[in-house]
Amino acid sequence: MMPTASHVKRVASCLLIASASVLLGGFAAAQVPATAPKVLRLAFPIAETGFDPAQISDLYSSTITGHIFESLLTYDYLARPVKLKPLTAISMPEVSEDFTVYTVRLRPGIFFTPDPAFKGQARELVAADYVYAIKRIFDPRWKSPAQVSLAQEGIVGLQALLEQTLKSKRPFDYTREVAGLKVLDRYTLRFQLEKPRPRFLYTLVNLPAVAQEVVAAYGDRIMQHPVGTGPFMLTSWERSSRIVLSRNPGFRDMVFDGEPAVGDSTAQQIAAQLQGRKLPMLDRVEVAIIEEDQPRWLAFLNGEHQLMLRLPETYIDTVFQNGQVSPDMQKRGFQVQRSTQPEVFFAFFNMKHPLVGGYNPDKVALRRAISLAYDNQEQIRHVWRGQAAPAESLLPPMTFGYDKNFRTESSLYDPARAKALLDLFGYVDQDGDGWRDQPDGRPLVLEFHSLGDQRYRRLNEVWLKSMKAVGLRMEFKIAPWPEHLKAARAGRVMMWTLGNGATTPDAGDFLAMAYGPEAGSGNFSFFDLPVYNTLFDQQSALPDGPQRQALMQQAAALLVAYMPYKAHAHRLATDVAASELVGYWRHPFKEENWQFLDLRAPNTTAATR
Repeated sequence: MMPTASHVKRVASCLLIASASVLLGGFAAAQVPATAPKVLRLAFPIAETGFDPAQISDLYSSTITGHIFESLLTYDYLARPVKLKPLTAISMPEVSEDFTVYTVRLRPGIFFTPDPAFKGQARELVAADYVYAIKRIFDPRWKSPAQVSLAQEGIVGLQALLEQTLKSKRPFDYTREVAGLKVLDRYTLRFQLEKPRPRFLYTLVNLPAVAQEVVAAYGDRIMQHPVGTGPFMLTSWERSSRIVLSRNPGFRDMVFDGEPAVGDSTAQQIAAQLQGRKLPMLDRVEVAIIEEDQPRWLAFLNGEHQLMLRLPETYIDTVFQNGQVSPDMQKRGFQVQRSTQPEVFFAFFNMKHPLVGGYNPDKVALRRAISLAYDNQEQIRHVWRGQAAPAESLLPPMTFGYDKNFRTESSLYDPARAKALLDLFGYVDQDGDGWRDQPDGRPLVLEFHSLGDQRYRRLNEVWLKSMKAVGLRMEFKIAPWPEHLKAARAGRVMMWTLGNGATTPDAGDFLAMAYGPEAGSGNFSFFDLPVYNTLFDQQSALPDGPQRQALMQQAAALLVAYMPYKAHAHRLATDVAASELVGYWRHPFKEENWQFLDLRAPNTTAATR
């Protein structure tokens, strides 16, 4: 999960249908001389946590590791609708008719980047590396956030291995054979699942290979030593300040091969520019951590960075005027992309917290009253500057399960009804201080966790104003993202607002945010309702179709009824690139794209595409 990965503008129906993309900047400039290194510079708004795929779950750390490590499958960079394709696999997996057996063959001749852990030997990627990496997610030592969600895929024998480890209190046995995770030969891997999993191929997009020798060499320092087979390698890291990736000198011969949709002029042009080019084209990527919006934007405008990811809403009016890219942006040759993203921005309530948690009617009423009192439209105006639309549930656009016609209480703003609910269940001002108290007379103070950046400050203003209007007192706890994340996983957060972006074209992972067995992992609310868990299990086993869609909407409606999550908004993402950057194209489900980018000499002559 990730802090500000999502949130959108316009009516929800438009979000599924249209993705407005405007690209400005001519690309006729001369090539940079061959001797000059091509260095892409950009900034992240939130600090990384580390670079071990088994231990991380945040967007920005995963963006880095996605360029270092490789999974079996990936998505075509340009295809819309999205399309799976092999990455380290030599072809698409063989799948049994009942969706329980998946057989994958690796491409020979893929090597890890050189590292002292390999003792001077070239280290080829083999099927056993994926078996090790997957087992490692189940090793209690690493406390992997991915463990619970991967357990839901039901790889035969993996959960039993975990349970035996916990019971014996001995180190995890990597040598123990797991029936559902078989190495058939050096390059062939077979997965056997306990029950049908029609979307298991999407899981293979997000399971990168890790070498056992590297983990053994670095142990608890593995977060600092990512060693993969991907197009880039980590060469410098100043924690929460600067990350440098360099071209992997031993990266295999891979050329760009995209499949743009017919009629998609932007994707077609990118394909024409890059088709057949050897990857990666950049020599280095330098990432700065700049949490404040203004210095991050100024660094881009001043030419220090060539890419501004997710333009802060504060500057929307600078880039767009009357719905068009502003004359100044055009004059400077900037490329502007605005696109619908499969994301949702939400707040969660800790269901274990004595004040806002629980399943009794009075606790449900409190959460629903808070939801009704919150002014979503004010958030869209004040926080997102109109670049968002109200969310009816946690299910995001562009994923299976989302329905543009689905309407719920989640987007409703009704402070009068909120007051009535609070009055009915005894949340009234008992001591005359102007603030509502708990039914037993104790103070009622909502504690909201928050970051310190401008967006969160604007968000806090909306929360404070909305709650004050119905007599609810609210306080804010400001801390860095990693501290809040650690507290949330431990169940020590009362309320927090986050964003989540889909990594697959399916909304099942968003329903998993309230799945009981994932409490404390992907489920920060610690919601655990048997009827909901049953619905989740049922829809997970079904192929996409009307029956699964109906179950997913039932589950989404239950979340609105119990309100462990308050779905806020879906955003539009606006990215701005310098004229010299070639090939940038935001993928809805995959952040890794630096290997597809190139740099040319700066150009200030604008040309609309």
